[in-house]
Amino acid sequence: MTQYLDSDLLRTFLAIHEAGSVTGGASRIGRSQSATSLQIRQLEEVIGKPLFHRHGRGVTLTAAGETLRPVARQVTRSLDATLAELRDAGLEGRLRIGMPDDHSRSDLANIIADFAERHPNVELEVLCALGAGFDAALASGVLDIAVHEVPEPRERDRVLRKSHLVWMCGRDRDFAGSKTLPVALFDRDCWWRDLALSSLEAVGRRHQVVFTSESPTGVRAAVQAGVAVALLSELEDTKELRRVPELPRRHPTYLVLQRAKEAKGPIVDAMCESIRKAFAR
Repeated sequence: MTQYLDSDLLRTFLAIHEAGSVTGGASRIGRSQSATSLQIRQLEEVIGKPLFHRHGRGVTLTAAGETLRPVARQVTRSLDATLAELRDAGLEGRLRIGMPDDHSRSDLANIIADFAERHPNVELEVLCALGAGFDAALASGVLDIAVHEVPEPRERDRVLRKSHLVWMCGRDRDFAGSKTLPVALFDRDCWWRDLALSSLEAVGRRHQVVFTSESPTGVRAAVQAGVAVALLSELEDTKELRRVPELPRRHPTYLVLQRAKEAKGPIVDAMCESIRKAFAR
């Protein structure tokens, strides 16, 4: 008879591993110690190898247990996420999301559109703006969640993607011979603007701000037109842009998902999970 890994047995296995003992694992899953031990024996019979070293009142993983552990986590998490998504089909309420406008035309816009289609009774308020104001908006409760770029993620942030900022110019432009480098910047105070200016000062490059915009879209347009150079994401389309050779340094940037401390409930959880899963792919 063909044998299969049972997800219920995998949950028991993980509970014991996380608790460090059969007794502790039994408490976590709400079963008796004898019933929990029986489930582990059943799982070990299917696999054909012991999963735990037993010592005193505790347990540690065997080599087979170490191999099974990441698979068990992946399976149970996937099942939990699918169940949550199916149960959330009848979500109703309101969700306020902040995202920078340079992402509104791509990944995030598609994620939000897909969420709106699956949950038509959820009222979505999307604020496309400079990410510099999102921290305050989350703290004050104006936003429930926000996705934007930060120079360094905090403990509560979920990192969706890491990339780098690099100096770019138009594909057919060469500013190497220019005594004064024309620069395009954001017209508001933010860490991206500050980083651009400080990096130029650090290398002693003479420069002049010739173009400002409140969004990355405007800055990018100026660079594509050959008006100036700018600090942009390395993920930009390089068909019309190229890196500035004399400014080779790359600066890390993190796209993070943040949620307000008071933002709780199935709607927030469902959207955060949709965003996380999309970027994980």
